Amino acid sequence: MPDWEDREIIEGFNIPGNEEIAFNQLVVQYQERLYWHIRKMVISHDDADDVLQNTMIKVWRSLNSFRAESGLYTWLYRIATNEALSFLKQKKKKAFAPWVDMEEQMFEKMEADPWFNGDEIQLKLQEAILKLPEKQRIVFNMKYFDHMKYEDMSEILGTSVGALKASYHHAVKKIETLLDKD
Repeated sequence: MPDWEDREIIEGFNIPGNEEIAFNQLVVQYQERLYWHIRKMVISHDDADDVLQNTMIKVWRSLNSFRAESGLYTWLYRIATNEALSFLKQKKKKAFAPWVDMEEQMFEKMEADPWFNGDEIQLKLQEAILKLPEKQRIVFNMKYFDHMKYEDMSEILGTSVGALKASYHHAVKKIETLLDKD
């Protein structure tokens, strides 16, 4: 099945009786990228699956009101990012733990995760990324792994391009410092 243009997905979703076909096409085209974006934030495969499912439910409920003021891709990433951040906040509240403890728990989960297939260098990089403040971690992942443009990140995160560039620069410096220690 060839990929649909975003416009075709949105138009298809707004045709009565065609909603499921259009939504399934959206899922086919974006599910994997959204999963990995979420996974980099929540670390655990199971948690990423849960957050992705919540994201898709929110998309299903909201797609008919999508006004195309931003790209579909950007809109989807914004929803996925917000769902992942909400998940992390709830998890932190339930644990009554400071971020440092959560960071350690997330790293331990990643090490034990049978879905993680990185080598020792990848594991050290992920450990360094987890030590970044949340905003820097998100910006680093979006730029480094997803090769996202600052303008798209700005729409998704509601932050200026200049601030995002600064966050990325600081994140890179911190990661370099953390990796040099080992």
